[in-house]
Amino acid sequence: KLLFTRFGLPQSDYKVNRKYPSELKPRSAKIGAELYGLLGIERGDHKARQAQWARNYEFFGAPTSFFIFTHAGLGEYSVSDAGLFMQNLMLSAHARGLGTCAQGASAIWAPPVRDEFEIPKGYKLLCGIAIGYPSSDIVNTFQADRLPISEIKLKGK
Repeated sequence: KLLFTRFGLPQSDYKVNRKYPSELKPRSAKIGAELYGLLGIERGDHKARQAQWARNYEFFGAPTSFFIFTHAGLGEYSVSDAGLFMQNLMLSAHARGLGTCAQGASAIWAPPVRDEFEIPKGYKLLCGIAIGYPSSDIVNTFQADRLPISEIKLKGK
């Protein structure tokens, strides 16, 4: 299936179109249904679903977006480090009254980001982070159910 939009063909520095693992699909579908349900968007309302997805590219109204790059030569190690950096950045912002949203959707539009900024050779766009003061939008009340620790901890043999 070719994803082509009025803005062109998305291009990512990382492979983002992967088959979603079947064992994770039920949880993903549940969280998605809960979020879209909160927003009043029916499953069959493709226009409203696309409009909500498009909000990613408006950074959900946030005044600022960070773009997180990793060095291609470091592979998974730089991605792990970037995740640690992102978590600390987001927690620090929250401690100062700011809201954040990590946005993997930004990764599929690497060329427009490169067109706007001087990106050193060898760096790949991983994701974006929207940052600003939280609004009273209903979406900011959404809280996904967390798995109980018993379901995610390692079990002895």
